[in-house]
Formats: sequence, structure tokens, C-alpha cells
Amino acid sequence: MNLKKHRWLLLSVYIPAILFAFGQGLLVPILPLYAAEFGGSYSLAGLVVAAGWIGTMIGDLPVGMLLRRIGFKNAMIIGGLLFGGATIALGFAGSPLELVALRILAGIGIAFFQISRHTFISTQVPADTRGRAIAVFGGINRIGHFIGPLIGGFVASFYGLAEAIMVGGVVVLGIVVVSIVLVREPRTDGSGSAKHGLGFGLVKEAIQHNPRELAAGGIAQVFAQMVRAGRQVVIPLFGAYAIGLDPAQVGQVVSASHFVEMFLFMPAGYIMDRWGRKAAAIPSFAIMGTGMVLVPLTDSYLTLMAVASIIGIGQGIGAGTMMTLGADLAPPGRTGEFLGLWRLIGDSGHAVAPMAIGAIADIIGLYLTAGMVGGIGYLSAGTLAAFVRETRWDSDSAEMEASQDEPEHEPERQHKETRSRQEQPGELRD
Repeated sequence: MNLKKHRWLLLSVYIPAILFAFGQGLLVPILPLYAAEFGGSYSLAGLVVAAGWIGTMIGDLPVGMLLRRIGFKNAMIIGGLLFGGATIALGFAGSPLELVALRILAGIGIAFFQISRHTFISTQVPADTRGRAIAVFGGINRIGHFIGPLIGGFVASFYGLAEAIMVGGVVVLGIVVVSIVLVREPRTDGSGSAKHGLGFGLVKEAIQHNPRELAAGGIAQVFAQMVRAGRQVVIPLFGAYAIGLDPAQVGQVVSASHFVEMFLFMPAGYIMDRWGRKAAAIPSFAIMGTGMVLVPLTDSYLTLMAVASIIGIGQGIGAGTMMTLGADLAPPGRTGEFLGLWRLIGDSGHAVAPMAIGAIADIIGLYLTAGMVGGIGYLSAGTLAAFVRETRWDSDSAEMEASQDEPEHEPERQHKETRSRQEQPGELRD
């Protein structure tokens, strides 16, 4: 992938993504511990973590349907302002209710940012390199999630949990500056999706488009996001309360997991484009499930770091798999709207998992809860293997059919639009 020839992709997606990921990653080891200080229970910690994803769920569909009207760039700016501002305010919160409200607002910011970037790649990059492009996007997120927890843990140890959280918010506000100065609004994909307005009929259209794959893929997506969100709660709480690690050590453990991921997102993209989406996704969630089952067997900083690294291997192999699957399943001409729906399905898993894990951990303890999250990882892998059709080759066929089915009137205009879509990102091929 030649980034020099694709400065537009670097500036519009990857640089903003690493800033956003840093802000999110910094919160991973800090937020559960910060929330626990307000109530001293796992349930409250889980609720505060889940609140961010509840906000994302609230924003997913509206953002997807508004994206063509407000534009990719404006959506990214709004996302940075909401997440950064709410995260800074989080450091001044005085009650659990304020924590939850601010996290919901930050979650809406996540929806604006992530859907704008996901749709940008899906509409600007062809199917035969889409896996790699989205995997790089996922990999950039993992770099931020590696650096964020490491710095956040040290800042928290020296200055306090609230101060560490505010650092993350300030960094994400940098996205606004980057967007105003460097990011250009891309060309539309020529689909005319803006004419559909807020078309709520998309739900019916998407179900009719491929009902079996949407249902099975949606279930697998929920399980996948549950195990991903689950580790963000279990590992920090287990490290702090079961093993007795301080915030800096918890941050190092979380960073170690993301450090492993950084080296696997490019192979993940290659696997998806060469052998199919399932070839990366199934091993990913099986390995993550195995790692979560091993968490209760750890009893020290080093053993927890080793198991977290195993989970990182699974997460790294699966970089971008669910986003790519959603892009493949999107009905032609309605990518932004469909991805809003797709992310809503997945984010429900992100939202449910922390709350359920916190409540269950208060009842049965962290040891059994970690094993339960591991079982969810196996459920995701099994659902993908048994019920989800491989979409890699379908996306190629859909693009070919779309090019053949163009109306005969205005052939020159249609030809130029097709060439502009295919040639600009076409240089992404290795």
C-alpha cells in the first residue's frame, strides 16, 4: 500500500484515526478504576464503560443517515468535539450520573467519527483491496490503543486518574485542528444516496437484500463485539483487584496486548483479501476466547501480560474483519446508511457486555466471569463458521454486475464516474 501516492487516505483517515484511538485507548485501563472510585462496585464500573457504547448506539443510525448531508469532514469534526469535550469534562464529574451522561455524549462522538471513516473507506476503495485498507484502519486504531494505555497508566500513577482521562480528551480535540487544516471532503461515490434523505426504509431494504447473511452476520457481530468489550473490563479489574496491580502496571498489561496486535493488522488484511473474511475472523475470535478462559489462571503481572498478549494475537488477526464484512453486505448506493445499521448491531454487543460483566462479577466473581467471556468468543467463531457465507467473492461479483447494469443514457458521464472511483484508490494494490 503506497501511502505517498495516497496522501488523501493518510490525511483523511489514518492520522485522525490514530489521534482518536489514542484518546480511546488511554481510557481503557483508567476508566473502570475511575468509575469504581465513585461506588466501589464492578457493576458501576461496567455501566460507565457501557455508557460510551450506549451513546454510540444512539448515534449510529442517525449519523449513517445524515452522513451524506453533513459530509465526511464535518462528521469527523463533530465526533472529535463531542468525544474530546465530554472526556475532558469527565475528569470534573462529581457523581455516577454525571459519569454516565458524559460517557453517552462521548459515545455519540464515536459514532460520528467511526461511521464517517468507515464509510469513506468503503466507498473510495474497491473490494479487492478493501480488506487491507480497512485492516490498516483497524491497525492504526491498535497503535493508538497501544500508546494510550501505556501513557495513561503512568499519568494516572503520578498525577491521578482524572488528570489522565483529561489528557485523552485534549488529544482527541486535536482531530478538529487536523480536520480543518488538512482534510478534504472526498468525491461522492456517484450512487446518489444523498437523494434518499433519512430513508428509514433502509431497514426493510437491507433485510430483503440478503436476510440470512444479515441475521447470521449480525449475531456473530454481537458476540464478537461482546468479547472485545469484555476484555476491556475484565483485564483492568482483574489486574487491579484480583492480582493487586497499580494503574501503571494495568496500563502496561493492556498496552502489551495492543502491542502484539500492531504487528498483525497487515497480515489480517492480506488474509481477508486473499483467502476470505472468515479465514481471518474465525481464528481471531477462537483465540480471543481461549485467552479469556486463561485469565483466571493468572496470578501475577507477568502471567496476566502473557495472557493479554494471547488475546492481542486473536484481536490482531481479526483487525477490520467485522467492518469489512459490513462493507461487503451493504446494499449498493446505501453504504453510509447500512453501516450505521451494521454498527448499531455490533455496538449493542459493546454496550451490553460491560454492564452484564459488571453485574455478573458482583454475583459470581471475576474468575468465573472471565471464563464466561471466553465462551462468548467461541460462540462468535462458531456462528461465523456455521452460518455466515463468505462475502469476499460476492463483493467482487456485485461490483462487476453494477458496472454492467449501468443505464445506456449518458454513457460518457457514467464512464467517467466509474473511472474516478476505481482509479484513485486502485493504486492501493500491492
